[in-house]
Amino acid sequence: MSARPSTEPALSVRPDDPVRPRGVPEAGRLAWVDVAKGICIILVVMMHSTLGTGEAMGAEGFMHHVVEFAKPFRIPDFFLLSGLFVGRVIDRDWRLFADRRIVHFAYFYLLWLLLQSAVKYGQVTDGAGPGAFLAHLAYGLVEPYSTLWFIYLLAVFSVAVKLLRRVPGPVLLVGAALLQLAPIHTGSTLIDEFCARFVYFVAGYLFAARIFALADWVRARAGLALAGLAAWALIEGVLVFTPTGLASHPTLAGLPGLSLGLGAAGALAIVATAALLTRAGGPVTALLRACGERSIVIYLAFFLPMAALRTALVKSGIIADVGLVSLLVTVAAVAVPLGIERLVRHSPARFLFRRPAAFHLVGEERPGPAPRLASAPTT
Repeated sequence: MSARPSTEPALSVRPDDPVRPRGVPEAGRLAWVDVAKGICIILVVMMHSTLGTGEAMGAEGFMHHVVEFAKPFRIPDFFLLSGLFVGRVIDRDWRLFADRRIVHFAYFYLLWLLLQSAVKYGQVTDGAGPGAFLAHLAYGLVEPYSTLWFIYLLAVFSVAVKLLRRVPGPVLLVGAALLQLAPIHTGSTLIDEFCARFVYFVAGYLFAARIFALADWVRARAGLALAGLAAWALIEGVLVFTPTGLASHPTLAGLPGLSLGLGAAGALAIVATAALLTRAGGPVTALLRACGERSIVIYLAFFLPMAALRTALVKSGIIADVGLVSLLVTVAAVAVPLGIERLVRHSPARFLFRRPAAFHLVGEERPGPAPRLASAPTT
């Protein structure tokens, strides 16, 4: 059965564009995609904030349970959402494709590799001087650095899909799934994360039309969608919090096969949740959408406010509850980058979050008919 043609409106902007000033109409932008990205980026920041706080305070709090629940789908959904739009540029010439899907991510990766490393200069060099710092930067070119690995992998995944676009969809999907199922642990972030996450990016690319259709279906049948989400949450919770007694896979959710299924199911659950939230509207939805529209801003800059506030709260001892400290650190780590971006938006420092024209291979695309979405694999 072939996928039905997409009825989504043409996009006049790309979801991976540098950030633009708020208040400027973005015709055709899919609100639920931004809401879903907002949920995901908050979950990612929450994970880093909570685990770091727990380690610093030597205990766990209620936020650790939320982080554990989201573990199976937190990153898979981000890659699935990123894969949704690669079909719009997959058949373009390499110059345009490279500008949109390689240079874009490479610019922010290299810039923030330098900035994050400079902030941690003493830790990076360990007293060995500038030579060690340059060696560290060079190593960052072949091995993704710290939290920036996600941006690095987006470029790699995009290139891989373009190179493999002639491979039949089912074959590509099965191959990517086998990589995820295989016990590949090389110690290289690039290799290990590629194998573990590529299947979700491929799924977003291949099933884009059906995922958009799912969002439409959810908005039209909210009651059934809520029942489905409740069933998913129950199953997710049982599998995530049921121990196996195995050191390699402490809970059922981590078992091979189950982890792949939970990643896919959780990603679709976030799509459904985002679709329902956009249907309902309200301030929470608006806040999530704002975070999603600037998810790259939050992702690039959250580590500084996160580390600063965590250190201050832990050292002060004002708050003893690990969960509350984790929550406050998470809020700050999300809000501060958005505030910084707003401050520098019209200043020379806007290059921190907006790729300058000098780093474009081609000019900005004018609005026009969107290229086709990738068809879902035939069965």
